[in-house]
Amino acid sequence: MPKMKSHRGTAKRFRRTGTGKIMHAHAFKSHILTKKSPKRIRNFRKEAEVSKADAKNVNARLG
Repeated sequence: MPKMKSHRGTAKRFRRTGTGKIMHAHAFKSHILTKKSPKRIRNFRKEAEVSKADAKNVNARLG
């Protein structure tokens, strides 16, 4: 039986760290940035950890 393929949409949006955490990019960074403070925009650059409730689901799709 062939290997299971990872879900390509998920693979592009999430990454797994060395310790096994699943990270994702922040939302709300793409447009309508004029009303958002520079500090807020700056913080969108950092990755955030996926919540425990969602991590199991994402992990299954990453393969």
